[in-house]
Amino acid sequence: MPVVTALTYYPVKGCAGVPVDQARLTPAGLAHDRSFMVVSEEGVFRSQRSDPRLTLIRPDVTLDGTRLTLRSDDFEPLAVTVDASGPARPVELFGAPYRGIDQGDIVAGWLSSVLGAPSRLVRVPPDHDRVTDGRTPGTSGYADSSAVHLLSRATLDLLNEKLGERGAGPLGMDRFRPNIVVDGWPEPHTEDRAHHLTLGAAELGYTKLAVRCAVTMVDQETAARSGPEPLRTLADYRRAASGGVVFGTKYTVLRPGKVSVGDEVVVEEWGEPER
Repeated sequence: MPVVTALTYYPVKGCAGVPVDQARLTPAGLAHDRSFMVVSEEGVFRSQRSDPRLTLIRPDVTLDGTRLTLRSDDFEPLAVTVDASGPARPVELFGAPYRGIDQGDIVAGWLSSVLGAPSRLVRVPPDHDRVTDGRTPGTSGYADSSAVHLLSRATLDLLNEKLGERGAGPLGMDRFRPNIVVDGWPEPHTEDRAHHLTLGAAELGYTKLAVRCAVTMVDQETAARSGPEPLRTLADYRRAASGGVVFGTKYTVLRPGKVSVGDEVVVEEWGEPER
């Protein structure tokens, strides 16, 4: 029986995740997922692609979202009251214009010190009306695209088997930063065909496969970046028609609700894999 074996949300885009045993799945994904984003002084988002030290920042947000604490080794923790209603400034995510509420100079100074580059922190404004693309349109905060990224244990096991054949070591699930991990599907990449899911009190609708980038080469514990794995191996058997490599699946939230580790994952509708 396929079940949820891990739930992780990422309060600050690009920073470390917060594992939980249960979570509220909102229309924009797990509660507080990617509701904050680090940007340059010009408002362009920072990513582990160019700023791998983001993964060394461990955020924690209260259940009601009013307090955010940032931690990183060799720096004093910083706790701030979240500004959720102040004036919004223009920000840019993958070239698309959005808006974000700046969280002030103190947190900006802390982030700039940790990352070694002038940085600021913004929060999704209340009127954030982003519409995501894919087979099932939806919304999300500052996620790359859809609200939920799901990956199965069998899918990662196959990749690690192929890495081992090349003499490379296995990778942990955190290298791919999924929100939901499912175990119990015997076939790798079953999530490619699972187009309508029920888990806990929530429902998910398939949007598209997850295109992978250089972030997969960043060690999520140390921020060390190496290559060419896993992208080289993925390119051998997971190359998409567009030319990129795909691994894992993105979903829209069709019905919000509570999800817990141990919940059964029921596929309500199967479809053909999209390549």
